[in-house]
Amino acid sequence: MPAPQKVLIIGGGFAGLECARGLADDPRFEVTLLDRTNHHLFQPLLYQVATASLAAPDIARSIRQILAGAENVTVLMEEVRSIDPGAKTATSAAGRVYSYDFLVLAAGARTGYFGNDAWERHTLGLKSLADAQNIRRTVLSNLERAELSESADERRRLMTVAIVGGGPTGVELAGAFADLAHRCLKTNFRRIDTSSLRIVLIEGSERILETYSPEQSDYARKRLEKLGVELRTLTRVTEVAAGKLHFKDGSELEAAAIIWAAGTAASPLTACFGVETDRGGRIVPEADLTVPGHPQVFVAGDLVRMSDRDGQMVPGVAPAAVQMGAHIAKTLRDGELRPFDYFDKGMMAIIGKNHAVVKSGGFELNGFVAWLAWLFIHITFLVGFRNKLSVLLGWAWAYLVNNPEARIIVQPSANDRSTVPHDHV
Repeated sequence: MPAPQKVLIIGGGFAGLECARGLADDPRFEVTLLDRTNHHLFQPLLYQVATASLAAPDIARSIRQILAGAENVTVLMEEVRSIDPGAKTATSAAGRVYSYDFLVLAAGARTGYFGNDAWERHTLGLKSLADAQNIRRTVLSNLERAELSESADERRRLMTVAIVGGGPTGVELAGAFADLAHRCLKTNFRRIDTSSLRIVLIEGSERILETYSPEQSDYARKRLEKLGVELRTLTRVTEVAAGKLHFKDGSELEAAAIIWAAGTAASPLTACFGVETDRGGRIVPEADLTVPGHPQVFVAGDLVRMSDRDGQMVPGVAPAAVQMGAHIAKTLRDGELRPFDYFDKGMMAIIGKNHAVVKSGGFELNGFVAWLAWLFIHITFLVGFRNKLSVLLGWAWAYLVNNPEARIIVQPSANDRSTVPHDHV
């Protein structure tokens, strides 16, 4: 029997994990999965960790545990820094070199600042569990500091949360923080009124949720305004300073917490191949998801920019990444390159308690029924029975008593201050 082919998967997100599962227990392949963390993260619910609705373990699971039964799959916690396509090797931050016959690049995206990387110092992103915990820690700590403050101006600054970006992440964060302030925390403080927490959602285009229909965008806007969220559309950020946003019209906004949900940038590993990328660093692959000029290299998930059969851009959502991972695994098993055919399962965004918008093809749904659909689908996609049960029970309890339990503030250790933006330490 010939030696198994080496498949190197970089990234344990939806695409990488699905590909590893698709190759599990196939003796023709020796699979190595590298990820800089030890867990698979259910990113669609990351904002709920940030807004104290869920605890971190509810939406994450050990990659080793998930793939424990796949004897031909090795999982290693390594961060890959470079790829040499000519030598068919990848090198980690620790200098370890991994060779491959086939490479699956699914390293995911990071927060993007449209070329203004200096803004990262003054903002809070939301791409990892550490990011989510940092947002929660910052907002809750600011409320604690406001409770101690004797200055009205200082309280106002501490009780202002600015969210830049009116896409699904920004909308969901704004709605969840509004619920937290108006429902959950209203009886917890004595000196401040948490219902006066100022949540400002800033969007550069004409409407929020631009990928949804105008009617659904309008529904989301009205719902957020009813929750007390201040919406600023057609508002461009020109500068971010410590605790302050500057806008194109010359106005400014002071906020002790500035959350950046306005853009993403692909992993810098996409630059290793010398092929066409978009402004965010995403690769434009061949129809079969291989990197142009590199038929042994596949790219998936947030690193891909391509159109579906109808000419629409394949969105950077979990179902698309899962389908890509499954397609690559099938391609490797069958030994035949085939075009990737994306099946659009739709999009959804939650807007506080009991309200959501769902869009699937020409079908649209708003309100409570859409919210129930959102709950069901997200529970279904969670990996592992324990996670499903934990999240379901947590949601049920929070729904009944308006009192989520994940409101503990844990300060990072002195050796781990790098996870906290400088202005929020």
